[in-house]
Amino acid sequence: ARIAASFMGDTVLRIDGEPVQGFADLSGFFPVSDGWVRTHANYPHHRKALLGVVGLGGAGSAESIDMFGDRLRGMSGFELEELCAASGALAVRVRTEEQWSAHPAGIAASSGPVVTRGAADPAARVRIPSFRLLSSLRPHGAEYPLAGIRVFDLTRVIAGPVATRALALLGADVLRVDSPRHPELPWQHLENGQGKRSALLDLDTAEGLDRVLGLLDSADVLVTGYRPGALDRFGLEHRVDLVHGRISAWGTEGPWSRRRGFDSLVQAACGISVLEGRDGRPGRLPAQALDHASGYLLAAGIVSELAARVEGSGTAAPVDVALAATAAWLTGLPGRDPEHGPAALPPPECVVTHGSVTAARPVFDCYSDYAYPAHVWGSDEAGWLPR
Repeated sequence: ARIAASFMGDTVLRIDGEPVQGFADLSGFFPVSDGWVRTHANYPHHRKALLGVVGLGGAGSAESIDMFGDRLRGMSGFELEELCAASGALAVRVRTEEQWSAHPAGIAASSGPVVTRGAADPAARVRIPSFRLLSSLRPHGAEYPLAGIRVFDLTRVIAGPVATRALALLGADVLRVDSPRHPELPWQHLENGQGKRSALLDLDTAEGLDRVLGLLDSADVLVTGYRPGALDRFGLEHRVDLVHGRISAWGTEGPWSRRRGFDSLVQAACGISVLEGRDGRPGRLPAQALDHASGYLLAAGIVSELAARVEGSGTAAPVDVALAATAAWLTGLPGRDPEHGPAALPPPECVVTHGSVTAARPVFDCYSDYAYPAHVWGSDEAGWLPR
């Protein structure tokens, strides 16, 4: 039940007793001339880009909603998908499993393990985590096995923050850094920011980038949640001296590796939305399971690499997880029930309330709660806690 509650974190979350709105008005399934598409426009810059693709960049809010669906009906799914990919907007065609398995991006997503740890590079300098002692990674029941580990968190939305939230639960000092120009959705930060500190630095400024690089010099782990190549201009494409966990939508290989993506879009592209559909309309899983599963898988891979480095067998290669690879793994598992009913809410003991916020308890039964609720977004100093 705790696992279900964690995966359904957005569903069980309450702020002042009220549920949250998980998706914006332009995020959803829309009919097009050759089927259906799934769009994602929860963030203002993605909404603006999506409206621009369909020629509604100057429309007002109410007008754009009314006209958006009409514009899409006159477009093909492939046309919209490609236009969005080229313009920074987000939409994918709703495909069947068979269509996805024949698509080059689908083939790439299913061609490797769910968690990828690269081969060792003997020329790379692998830094032992700064606590130095194997005993500091305590595998025999210690309450906080990652105490003393510093994690620099450059992730957003759900999957990456779930990974770093799990590392914080295990005792790591997790510092999440965001750009002040791109605020996180408030409810999303309340749900996924627990146990972490939150600071603002602008990597597009010399001062902000210098601060980030300075913090990384005394970090042990870097976790990034952007599509491959997005951080290259900052010199953050891969730091072999750190355990580098990377999470993306479509993976590091294949024709879609540089495309933006979210859980709902991956579900639509890989066939899950067709499987979950009813009466000819696509559907979705009762939880953003690809995000949550991928986040926990990445956290596990990072812990494994930390332990390997302490033991002297670290690879110096990044730990990679992709939502599309998680989807391929999930759809390949047995036990499907195409006629399943609606998901039940987890029992009350699976949530905890702090002030005005009620959220899911940690997924691990040995922890009753996170160290502290989410701090106000961007309210912490950009620095490390004393070891």
